[in-house]
Amino acid sequence: MLYKLYQKHIFPHVLNQVMQTPSLMDLRRELLLDVSGEVLEIGFGSGLNLAFYQRVDCVFALEPNMEIFQLAEERIKLAPFQVEHIQSGAEAIALADNSIVHVVSTWTLCSIQQLEQSLQEIYRVLQPGGMFHVVEHVLNREHLNIQRLQHLLTPIQKRVADGCHLNRDIETAILSTGFEIEKLNYVDAEGIPSIGKRMLLAHFKKPY
Repeated sequence: MLYKLYQKHIFPHVLNQVMQTPSLMDLRRELLLDVSGEVLEIGFGSGLNLAFYQRVDCVFALEPNMEIFQLAEERIKLAPFQVEHIQSGAEAIALADNSIVHVVSTWTLCSIQQLEQSLQEIYRVLQPGGMFHVVEHVLNREHLNIQRLQHLLTPIQKRVADGCHLNRDIETAILSTGFEIEKLNYVDAEGIPSIGKRMLLAHFKKPY
């Protein structure tokens, strides 16, 4: 009972504040610079990406958690483009095959329960040549001690952060789905604890 209350009334506000860390906002800006037209955003959350879309006509905001989505109300009102809410998880996206040119995921793939299935759905709805824009915290491949901590603490993290995994190798999972790398970098985000500061900033393409 207490855990459900925490998930519904406390965690959405905690998440909204944490995700406004300046270094994370900078990564959003860099990721979304060239996104245009119609966009599917996976894990829309409280709408923090809206301010960084410069040439967008419509955002399909996929967000299953209504408590978090309600925090986006004011940001949606200020957006100079249409925002259409899709209240579902990424495991089953209610869009047609090959219908979207851009899909965006910012710190969402870490918490999706069925990651492989969700990536297959993202691949399905993207047009050939379409782009999957991603920024995620990931398994730290370079530091074994941090890796060990990530594996050790992930069960706790999943409980306190709505399913978040500290130890997912997001790049490998995306490439295994069939995407190709267009541009990819790993960076360490300032102001984030070492266990979760390694970030993947990447643009993947669905091949023709």
